[in-house]
Amino acid sequence: MDHPDQVAGHVARTVLGETSAPEPLAAGAWSTAYALTVAGRPMVLRVSRHGGDFAKDEAVGAAARGKLPVPEVTVRGETAGWAYAVSERLTGTPLDDLDAGALDAVLPDLFDVMDAIGRIDVGGRGYGVWDESRTAPYRSWPQYLLAVEHETPRVPGWRAALAASDIGLEPFERGLATLRRLAPDLPDERRMIHDDLLERNVLATGDRISGVLDWGSASFGDPLYDAAWLLYCWGWHPQWSSIDIEAAIGRRWNPDPAALRAYRIHIGLGSIAYCTTRDRWDDVALNAEWLLALA
Repeated sequence: MDHPDQVAGHVARTVLGETSAPEPLAAGAWSTAYALTVAGRPMVLRVSRHGGDFAKDEAVGAAARGKLPVPEVTVRGETAGWAYAVSERLTGTPLDDLDAGALDAVLPDLFDVMDAIGRIDVGGRGYGVWDESRTAPYRSWPQYLLAVEHETPRVPGWRAALAASDIGLEPFERGLATLRRLAPDLPDERRMIHDDLLERNVLATGDRISGVLDWGSASFGDPLYDAAWLLYCWGWHPQWSSIDIEAAIGRRWNPDPAALRAYRIHIGLGSIAYCTTRDRWDDVALNAEWLLALA
């Protein structure tokens, strides 16, 4: 089986005993999701080459039960080199699809959810993105942030490609130099971070958050990082320009401006690396522009 559709059909028939074909829902960077009904319940089946992401979803779902709307993973396994997971299907509208009025209404509950994310305890050790053993590879939060200069198995080959492009390495190197100056004074907190609150990973119904999905990027560190993620990504959503998200974050958490700046720089650096590997050069250029402004 060399395509997620084939894997999804196989899992539905042989593991779940369902005769109806799964219906495609969405395809993300690392997994593909399908809708199906299992024993009369609406569920989601996801297929990926990265089974550790589904293990993290399962761990967070168990730890957050009754505290956050995180879907419960009911079945998880592997077949033919692919990982799969089945979870309850939560309903709602992705934050990305809300207009300014609807997002403004749900923002207080989103901030409450972000606070609750920071209180989730799955145990484990280390800083940075944690794996299915709940281990993150860095000894401190600043050390994790500065490791953004290195390539990873999921994001390989970006440095040479960026150096050979019209954009070049200068924006990345200038941003990294500023991050190095800021890193020693950053708080060394170790709490849960979702690290991907947009990209259709958070659902809303009315003025309440109804689902928090996809914990594959979840990290241990300073939970202010999730607020910085919102602030950085706001520019990709011109429909929200009437909402002063920086002021809203300031009123809620009174954050250290230097920390907020450092985390936005880190997000920009990671975005340049990721978009380079995907040949999304317009996005690389825009991230480089924003990064130079922050640096």
